[in-house]
Amino acid sequence: MRDNKPSLKLGEVEIFWLDGGRIRLDGGPMFGPVPKALWSRKVEVDNNNCIAIANSAMLVRTPTANIIIDSGIGNKMTPKQQENFNLESPWRLPEELAGLGLRCDEIDIVIPTHADFDHAGGLVFRDADGSLKPTFPRARHIFQEKEWAVVENPDRRSATSYWPENFTSLKENNLIELVDGEFRVTPEVRVFLTGGHTIGHQAVEIVSGGESAVHLGDLLPSHNHLHPLWVIAYDDYPMEVIAFKERFLPEYAARKSWILFYHDTEILAGRAVPTTLSPGVAFDKTLPQNGEPTSCR
Repeated sequence: MRDNKPSLKLGEVEIFWLDGGRIRLDGGPMFGPVPKALWSRKVEVDNNNCIAIANSAMLVRTPTANIIIDSGIGNKMTPKQQENFNLESPWRLPEELAGLGLRCDEIDIVIPTHADFDHAGGLVFRDADGSLKPTFPRARHIFQEKEWAVVENPDRRSATSYWPENFTSLKENNLIELVDGEFRVTPEVRVFLTGGHTIGHQAVEIVSGGESAVHLGDLLPSHNHLHPLWVIAYDDYPMEVIAFKERFLPEYAARKSWILFYHDTEILAGRAVPTTLSPGVAFDKTLPQNGEPTSCR
């Protein structure tokens, strides 16, 4: 059984995007130092200065594993939190997986890029009886050591977004696997430490059949952030984000890698290619939110 959902096939790997809930946030912080006169040409902004934010978790199916990358906002937000973050549509990961013929206990590996609530909120769910349980009870949850250290001892800034209820029972059930830097998850999938957005932020690279894709998490939250200087105000170390994009985006473009997006409300992925125009990287194909890969003109 399989939903008619947009997907991307890379050799023996297939990637699906799942509805992890949609919120609205102030557009200013989402574009950091970029003036509103520029970023408002790219996205629709309402009278409250808010823009739509998708939280499109990913299912990566390899020959040996079912992998979830990031997990959406979850179902544990209080009414006040729903109001503060302008909840537009709820978290639907279990239902979306069911539409693809999978149960949550058939997920083998979960890879949160980092521990912010909008990426890690779906790791633990509130059951009908009100109890908190791991959403993926058989999965290895792969965190960078630096990131998990902040989860366990958040500083004042991190505490506003690293909500303890998003990690309840994961460690007690031996579901946490800590890695330090680059780590091979399966023959096709690896994670590596990027820093930048948070101290332990990690990216995910997928290679199969001579094709490749990379998910850069909040280093590249949407296609509107391709320019190295377009960074978000939520970055803990923005200069690291700029340096990463300046170094690695041209390399991904040279390989024609697909860039996967989590927060983008227009496209789910774009195939990067070099260009002589600023910022030196463009897309020759994109995967829209609803549709098949389309060539760019």
